[in-house]
Amino acid sequence: MRGKLVVGNWKMNGGIAANRALLAELLAGIGHLTARGVAVCVPYPYLGQVGDALRSSPIAWGAQDVSEHAAGAYTGEVSATMLAEFGCRYTLVGHSERRQFYGENDVVVAAKAKAALAAGLTPIVCVGETLAEREANATERVVSRQLDAVLETVGAAAPTLVIAYEPVWAIGTGRTATPEEAQAVHATLRGRLAAVGAAEVPLLYGGSVKGDNARALFAMTDIDGGLIGGASLKSAEFLAIAHA
Repeated sequence: MRGKLVVGNWKMNGGIAANRALLAELLAGIGHLTARGVAVCVPYPYLGQVGDALRSSPIAWGAQDVSEHAAGAYTGEVSATMLAEFGCRYTLVGHSERRQFYGENDVVVAAKAKAALAAGLTPIVCVGETLAEREANATERVVSRQLDAVLETVGAAAPTLVIAYEPVWAIGTGRTATPEEAQAVHATLRGRLAAVGAAEVPLLYGGSVKGDNARALFAMTDIDGGLIGGASLKSAEFLAIAHA
């Protein structure tokens, strides 16, 4: 049976005092979510604080990126083994903002996923199309290409991935794919995963998910949870999504 998972992506937000308050509110409201997973992916400097706060709780934690390199002269990079030392379970890989602003291509994203797996982390691999690509009816081609690059690189480890479909045009814009639109893309991804024996990989949807639309999205056959951006910084919203 596929696992259910809701992951908060704080992006470049946070502060020691603000984090403390947010985490306390999440812990007070999360309950015992034994049937699904909940996690937050936070900026590198706060991994220690978040790990200390969430240890022995139902909430896991992770990073927002990882280097494809294990070690060496790569100033400013953070390796997967370093993240593992902080107790991370997850790391985001290939988020659209990394692809757009930092030039990450499919080859780099695949290498990062492989590095994360080698260190015992679960990479949450992000795929998604731009508005121009959607309007050109290229959605299926784009997300398939992005996913296939990772599957070819990680090989037999494919069943241990998590995949997040985030249409770029819906991230932080207030626009959201309809449940049916999101389901259509997730079905395509599920088919490609099934072809390599990884049909049970959790498929998350991201893109302006909020408490009032989460239940309809999560009711779709192939949507197993969400990758949540701005709403993960508001405890009431994130808890509503997690409990959906």
